[in-house]
Amino acid sequence: MTHPRQPLYAPRGAVATSHPLAVAAGLAVLRRGGNAVDAALATASTLTVVQPPSNDIGGDLFAIVWDGRRLHGLNASGRSPAGLTRDLVLAATGGRGVEPVDALGGAQAAGPAMPARGWLPVTVPGAPAGWRDLHERFGSLPFADLFADAIGYAEQGHPVSTTTAAAWSRAVAGHAGLTGPEYAEFGRVFAADGRAPRAGERWRNPDAARTLRLIADSRAGEFYRGRIAAALTDHAARTGGLLTAADLEAHASVWVDPVPVRYRDHEVWELPPNGQGLAALIALGILDGFDPADGSRWLHRQIEAVKLGFADAHAHVADPDLAPVPSGLLTPEHLARCRATVSDAAADPVTGAPERGGTVYLCTADESGMMVSLIQSTYLAFGSHVVLPGYGFALQNRGLGFRLDVGHPNVVGPAKRPYHTIIPGFLTRQGAPVGPFGVMGGHMQPQGHVQLVSGTVDAGLDPQAALDKPRWYWHAGRSLLVEEQLIAGPGGAARLADLRDRGHQVTVASDSTVFGYGQAIWRHADGGYVVGSEPRVDGGAGGF
Repeated sequence: MTHPRQPLYAPRGAVATSHPLAVAAGLAVLRRGGNAVDAALATASTLTVVQPPSNDIGGDLFAIVWDGRRLHGLNASGRSPAGLTRDLVLAATGGRGVEPVDALGGAQAAGPAMPARGWLPVTVPGAPAGWRDLHERFGSLPFADLFADAIGYAEQGHPVSTTTAAAWSRAVAGHAGLTGPEYAEFGRVFAADGRAPRAGERWRNPDAARTLRLIADSRAGEFYRGRIAAALTDHAARTGGLLTAADLEAHASVWVDPVPVRYRDHEVWELPPNGQGLAALIALGILDGFDPADGSRWLHRQIEAVKLGFADAHAHVADPDLAPVPSGLLTPEHLARCRATVSDAAADPVTGAPERGGTVYLCTADESGMMVSLIQSTYLAFGSHVVLPGYGFALQNRGLGFRLDVGHPNVVGPAKRPYHTIIPGFLTRQGAPVGPFGVMGGHMQPQGHVQLVSGTVDAGLDPQAALDKPRWYWHAGRSLLVEEQLIAGPGGAARLADLRDRGHQVTVASDSTVFGYGQAIWRHADGGYVVGSEPRVDGGAGGF
């Protein structure tokens, strides 16, 4: 882990995300008089250009907006093609699906799963429509003006950042084994000369500039009913994909009400399914009944509460239009029953852990008090690795979130939204806004939310100090990855011994990316904002 950063104090507005150029794009919009939503859209579109392994135009988006009076949620995730069925997936994969491999290199316990690459896991991209819908309800500057930096970096090029270059290189190495016409464009766009761009090397994507300009000028109409849509459906028809014009035309974002759970004297807000925010809410609701001052037992209880949150989420989260989540999962009675099952020993709940994905998170705030929590992703690095010829973007592989077991609410099927890992968060205190936050990273996200909220509410840390804190990561069974700082220094040896005595199989992680990347903006008591940005990556925060 890098040396902790200092918090940023900004009197009027702020932007925080995982790439400095995207921070600058959002901040420039605020300085031009745009509001927090305008800044979020400029930041989000720029991130598709400067961090393509983690997110792209062909991905999905979720957002929470505090408009100065109340919270609004936007689910801009896409559905599977109408032609996708479980039988088709089984037939295409030899009758049993594929054996999934998790981010730690071992087979998941959940059994055969959806394939990770190619056309089968491709769902309709929701990000372009999400950008339009956020602007339609809350934007103030002209929509097309918000894409200026993104288009400029795509057209004229930008130096690739250190963390992005490393992720890009890993993804290109993994692409080498993929064959078929659907993958042909990937190399031309993202691996010229057979390799990823190096840190500091200038990279251009003029095809993406063209796509972004079409989206900006048509308010995303070209993506779902125009030239981009026609190119997408033609490419699918020629290379074995299921995506059709009808699938694209049918896409629509959904405005939803964020869902809260009480945590001490605060409320933590997440979006309802098909995202996994429910896992974080259940875990925090369980922990609300435990004492954070209870020594080493507190860390153990956090881990066990996260396991229980995931068990409920993996059992019930699916497309809410087709499989509504049981209404009682956040009731005091259910949370008390879960709390009573937390013993002094590590448990081994039955759960299916999704893979760790590539995602970006951003948050913005303006002088009026409007704040935005936004997350977008193509899931695994470069998503499906299917790149649309002539348009410079990869399609997501969110269908990997479906299950193959018959009878599960999240079983793969036509025109369904899959279980989604990306979740924006928001914190209030007795109804008053504190601010937006998020910790990206697949399975890490709900447990990252738990650790950030606990650091803020229980320890009284500013957002930067809360993000700097050493993290732990539970993936499956009793295995637990920790950052070295968590078990080093004063009390570290006793903390490690206590975890192992309770049955946790503790390993110090060699790769800090497993712990996710977070951002947060809190309203300052004296006015303005205090901002934190993830110290484990080359992102940042900006304010004015």
